[in-house]
Amino acid sequence: METRPSGLLLVGDIGGTKTALAVVSGDAGPRSPLAQATFPSPGYPSLEAIVREFLAGTSLKVDRASFGVAGPVIGSQATITNLPWIVDAVRLRQELGLRSVRLVNDLVAMATAVPHLTEEDLLTLNPGRGDPHGAIAVIAPGTGLGEAFLTWDGTRYRAHPSEGGHADFAPRTPRERDLLAHFEARGGHVSYERVCSGLALPHLYAFLRDTGAYPEPPWLARDLAHAPDPTPVIVRAALDRRCDLAVETLRLFVSILGAEAGNLALKVLATGGVYLGGGIPRRIVPFLQEGTFLRAFSAKGRLSRLLEQVPVHVIVNSSVGLLGAAYAGEDA
Repeated sequence: METRPSGLLLVGDIGGTKTALAVVSGDAGPRSPLAQATFPSPGYPSLEAIVREFLAGTSLKVDRASFGVAGPVIGSQATITNLPWIVDAVRLRQELGLRSVRLVNDLVAMATAVPHLTEEDLLTLNPGRGDPHGAIAVIAPGTGLGEAFLTWDGTRYRAHPSEGGHADFAPRTPRERDLLAHFEARGGHVSYERVCSGLALPHLYAFLRDTGAYPEPPWLARDLAHAPDPTPVIVRAALDRRCDLAVETLRLFVSILGAEAGNLALKVLATGGVYLGGGIPRRIVPFLQEGTFLRAFSAKGRLSRLLEQVPVHVIVNSSVGLLGAAYAGEDA
């Protein structure tokens, strides 16, 4: 006998640091998952291994899946940017016994969720004067730096992918020019992701420390030496205002993020607004509210006044990637 579809959708937000999975139903909706769990991505050989472990811990039978993945999606495959994984929708469907599997870039998933977000999901940095049908930009520093945008098709917003985070870093100040030279001396392409992401923060810290302008306190040096991931340690020290070096590191990060968010807003003419996603912005809201971000965002010469009118929001809902994968999976 043919198995009756369960109507349950497996959704995932697949990143270089962690993978979040959930099971949602059409009745309860994506904001009320029937099961949800998070896994450390580098601890598994593949997405299939994580999915099997997750589903084995539930009694739920899913028949479709939709995943937002941190990397470009070409056809039915995606290479995870900061993991040695190749995610293949056809293989996933066959090995997991699903009717369909949809893969979208993780920023496309996040962007897909944006029109469904409520006031409780957002913190506004600049209310601006948004065009209700204007293009929308999404930029998200997490492990890497993701970008995407939405356009209005006359009926609804549609999300589009971008790998703009890998575009050339363009320094604007003497310090940033020194930063570019610092990275160039270490080889490789200097993209915005290399200077504006979770992976970049420790390098910004080391750059400022090595200039000698801001001494490194011994207690922080000890904490960093024993930390498996130095980024949260630096962010915490900055938020606690316990270390000038950490504070200036975060301010440099915020200034670069503001400039690139403004670049993206210009490139897609984001009169509908700019949304900051990813794990870092919602954790550093006090620094985003200081004014450094918005000054860098709007400092675009003759088009500064245009950008001053663009609404800017921080997405504070940590499950936005799963929400977007669920909305993207409605047709899966």
